[in-house]
Order: sequence, then structure tokens, then C-alpha cells
Amino acid sequence: MKVAVTGAAGFVGTNLVHQLVDQGHEVTAIDRVRSPHVPEHGVTWVEGDVLDPQSMRTVLDGHEIVYHLVAMITLAQQDERAWTINTKGVRTVAEAALEVGVRRMVHCSSIHSFDQVGCGPLLSEQSPRSVDPELPVYDRSKYAGEVELREVIDKGLDAVVCNPTGVYGPADYGLSRINGLLRSAARGRMPVLVEGAFDLVDVRDVAAGLVAAADKGRTGENYLLSGNMNTMLDAFRLAASVAGRRGPFFAVPFSVINRVVPLVEPIGARLGSDIVSKASMAALMAAPVVDGSKAREEIGHAPRSTEDTVRDLIAFLVRSGQLGS
Repeated sequence: MKVAVTGAAGFVGTNLVHQLVDQGHEVTAIDRVRSPHVPEHGVTWVEGDVLDPQSMRTVLDGHEIVYHLVAMITLAQQDERAWTINTKGVRTVAEAALEVGVRRMVHCSSIHSFDQVGCGPLLSEQSPRSVDPELPVYDRSKYAGEVELREVIDKGLDAVVCNPTGVYGPADYGLSRINGLLRSAARGRMPVLVEGAFDLVDVRDVAAGLVAAADKGRTGENYLLSGNMNTMLDAFRLAASVAGRRGPFFAVPFSVINRVVPLVEPIGARLGSDIVSKASMAALMAAPVVDGSKAREEIGHAPRSTEDTVRDLIAFLVRSGQLGS
């Protein structure tokens, strides 16, 4: 089958392309850059602008399925480019797919399109969405992108939406935010951290979930691709232990962090870091349990254990020379 992947050189894209090639598909990888970490055979790289309708019609013509992964991730409150890419980009790809006769579109959205702070203790596909103007632009734009997609679905496009939780694990050659922090713990460079918890899902399971959604998902439906709820302390201690290091020793309570964030956030912004910010703390503080039963029952999503992912990640970092000393 001939399939297209936007954002193919990214973290999820690289893993998805590998799985599609392994399954015998002919993949058109759409990105501004070419990744050296995907198979040479079975993949054709093309440049495509997700904000340019003609560009998308040209690259998607003749494909049965398109996986739309392009997104701009940021914890900023406002970012015009992120908003445009995450909303107009989705609609442009969707309309092009409809016009050239793509059989199905799979849109990789995010758990952030759901209001994790306002949903209560349990988050499901029926939970409130990210419309609060106080939420980061990424959260609001990911939901707005889904709204744009649904308008094209109403015109006749067959599409489904997947919402992964916190994505981590191998293979990762750029190091995502979560993988970068786990590497720091594995190096023994994280003696303390912030308390809190988050649902983490292996990137390989996300890729498999996207493929399953293309095959089994119901048109217009959302599927939460969840993994396992982890306290940050347990996850980072596991990474350190697997690498033969000590720590972190303890987690700083949110009561302390809430007093520090207003002072530290402006400093981090000047240094180009958003690790300690109101936005980065919000999801950890909310820590809703994610109900992934719909994806498990309807498309067969089967996430592996946290221990398996962390062990595989540390082994990958060693093999790829990214763990360091």
C-alpha cells in the first residue's frame, strides 16, 4: 500500500516509518529535512508545506492513507506560528487528502487537546477539551486543529484522531523533552526533581496505534493512546538504576514549587528554557488517570510496561552514543 507521512523525520515519524516499511508499505516521507535513521529502501523523501494547499495536493495524490504528524510543540502561552501550524496545517492536509481521493487520514493529535486540569481525576475521550485561554497555546491549538479536521470530515473525508499521552522511549535521535530528562537521570545528574505524575506511552506503541487506527478506527472518533501512569520519582529512579547510577533522592513538593515558579520562570525564559514554568507544572499537578479502554477495545492498542520501555531506552542511548558519562 502507498502511504504518506507528514513530519516523517520527527520522533514519532521515524518510528512510524520503520513500522510501515517493515509491514511492506511504500512510504512517502514528507518533511523539510531528511532523516538518516529510516530505511533507505521503501521510502521516498519529498518536501511538502503543510500550509500550502497545492503542495499538499501534489505530494498526497495517489496515496491510500496519510498520517499527519506535523506539529509545533511549545509550552508558551502565545505563539502565532504554533497556532497556525497546529490548526491551519491540519485543515490544509485534510482538504488536500479529500480532494485527491486519499482513502483515510490518521491525525496524530495529543492528550493536550483535552483539559487535563479541568477534567477531574479521570480523563477519557468524553472529557472537556482545551479551550480555556489560560492554557498554553499548544493545548488550545491541538484541539482547534481537531475542530478544523472535523469540518473536513463533515465534507466527506474519512479520518480518525489519535491522542497519545506523554511519548517517550526509543528510537530517538534528537531527544524529546521526556527522554532528555530520563537521560539526565541515567547519567546521575538529577539528584532532585519535582513531584507529580503523568501517563507515559512508548513511541513504538504510539506508532503501532496509529497504524491500527488506520485499519480499525471508526471515522471521526478519537482514540487515547495511553501507556502507564508513573510518578516522576519512580520513572527517573528506574532510569538511574538501569544505568547503574544513584538518584534522584527525593521530589520537591508542589507547595514549594508554586512559590518558586513565578521567580524562576522569567529567568528560564531568558535562557530559552521552559522546563520550570506554570505550563510545564500544570499537567504534573493535575495527574488525571487516563482511560485508554476505547483504544484497547476498538483498535487493539496494547502498551508495554514502563520498565521495558526505560530499559530499551537506556540500551538505545548507549548504542547510539547518546548516553555519555
